[in-house]
Amino acid sequence: MRVISFYLPQFHPIPENDAWWGKGFTEWTNVAKAKPLFKGHHQPQVPADLGFYDLRLEETRVAQAELAREHGIGGFCYYHYWFNGKMLLERPFNEVLASGRPDFPFCLCWANENWSRRWDGLEQEVLTEQNYERYDPAQHMQWLTQAFKDPRYIRVAGKPLFLLYWADHIPDIAGVVKVWRQEARRILQTDIYVCAVKSHRFGLTDEETISVGFDALVNFHPHPKLFPRPDKARIRRFFNKRMNSFFRLFGLDALRWFPIYSHYDYRKYVANVLSQPGGTVKQFPCVFPSWDNTARKKSDAAIIQNSDPDLFEKWLSYSIRSVEQYEREEQLVFVNAWNEWAEGCHLEPDLKNGTKFLEALRKALAYSITT
Repeated sequence: MRVISFYLPQFHPIPENDAWWGKGFTEWTNVAKAKPLFKGHHQPQVPADLGFYDLRLEETRVAQAELAREHGIGGFCYYHYWFNGKMLLERPFNEVLASGRPDFPFCLCWANENWSRRWDGLEQEVLTEQNYERYDPAQHMQWLTQAFKDPRYIRVAGKPLFLLYWADHIPDIAGVVKVWRQEARRILQTDIYVCAVKSHRFGLTDEETISVGFDALVNFHPHPKLFPRPDKARIRRFFNKRMNSFFRLFGLDALRWFPIYSHYDYRKYVANVLSQPGGTVKQFPCVFPSWDNTARKKSDAAIIQNSDPDLFEKWLSYSIRSVEQYEREEQLVFVNAWNEWAEGCHLEPDLKNGTKFLEALRKALAYSITT
């Protein structure tokens, strides 16, 4: 049994972010300026044990791994940003690869999205585009195999584990996966274990995903179709939207006084997940401790607060039991996420909850071992 947590490498400055958002921009820029939108809203979310860290520092990366290992996490899944040979936010992982530290398991997930001005609320304005007409899967796999060769790299049945975030965005995805496998076998003399991330905009059926060459799916959460009815949302959102539209007529931003957001109940969300029918193909579950993208959204934030780590523990325990039917090396559960601070979705301790969610994860794992 292995629990793998998604890992965001955004917490260090890069020239592109300096140009797009201002000198020194990192994920912390948005996290620190977040404000509560209603009474009892947990914002801003301030990091505790690890502080406002810089991922260029090896000491930070080692401390993260030690904290994760101490609480039973079996590896990090680093988001990997590849744009036809150009990479973004690559420094932390490249230094992990080059230095051999921390000595902690890892795998990669290609986050193959366009980069847009979503932090300005302008998702339609693309900053860096995924150009699939120019995409060379052999070139990409040649780079990836450098990571796959590392003894820390997570393998399933001897095959390096690789995730793809938006499988249905890539034309001829079957041909791409075929080239990946061919190139991996040529370089590594072994196949790869490829998973498609089944997220909220995923357009393939489970069966179609397997038929185009994937070994399994990762059932990513949160998923909007499972959101419960927003708490007291309809009237408030309607009124606040109207008020914002009125003030915009005069060139004024009224979001400060009339915030637009949806607030969902975590317990009801988990109940919706657990009520879903089982799939017909191999799927690895994904759980999250809470969700709140207020820090990233100027408007229309989705908030799933959770002040009860026991609920997270119960969901994780259920997810662990759901994969016990698989072969031992395929008993994988994912957590979203280790450090998605701007989405209020992190296992790393904050000033409010400390290590409670990490302790819940450790208890869920300990229980699964003794039963």
